[in-house]
Amino acid sequence: MILSSFFKAIGQLTDPRFQRVLWLGLGLTIALLILIYAVILGLINGFTADSFSLPLVGEVTWVDDLLGWGSFFLILISSFFLMVPVASAITSLFLEDVAEAVEAKHYPHLPSVPRTGFYDGLRDSVNFLGLLIIGNIIALILIFVLTLPGVIIFYALNGFLLGREYIQVTAMRRLGREGAKKMWRDNIGTVWLAGCLMAVPLTFPIINLFVPILGAATFTHLFHRLSGSLR
Repeated sequence: MILSSFFKAIGQLTDPRFQRVLWLGLGLTIALLILIYAVILGLINGFTADSFSLPLVGEVTWVDDLLGWGSFFLILISSFFLMVPVASAITSLFLEDVAEAVEAKHYPHLPSVPRTGFYDGLRDSVNFLGLLIIGNIIALILIFVLTLPGVIIFYALNGFLLGREYIQVTAMRRLGREGAKKMWRDNIGTVWLAGCLMAVPLTFPIINLFVPILGAATFTHLFHRLSGSLR
């Protein structure tokens, strides 16, 4: 059930609607990271003086440049870790497009459903981003401390978070928020295992950026299998 849903999702990656969500999500993610860097740089320039004097040293003029370059490398390093969770959260705003594309191709007999409101989607995306960042910080610490058990915890934790998010995004469209929560609780084992499958590509650069789209498509198929295409 899970693997067949996953391979169906891979088979539709060339769909223009999939590609639109991918590039839109990546573009907004890069723009957000640049904005964060610009804000940090502005704060540094606003709170540091161009130069000051120290006893026995004289006038110091390079601190502002040092902080500026330091902030650049800090953002560069942090963006390596933040890119995937931020891209996942931003792309989740547009995952209904992916679900609609899957249903149009594989489940054309189903009636169309109203789209989730923008602010509801934004709230869910922000909550998802917070959970992903906190969860991955904890998992990374455990990897350094526990090594192999930490790696297992990393995949298990990300699998849990991704599975919960994607089944709710896909199920909420047809069952509502409470119905989506019930589906997750009733099928938590299957959903968790499917989420772990989504967590594996997280460790591969470039490939990990496709996780949000593959996740939405895979869980759309999984939702219809679990619900019997709403019978």
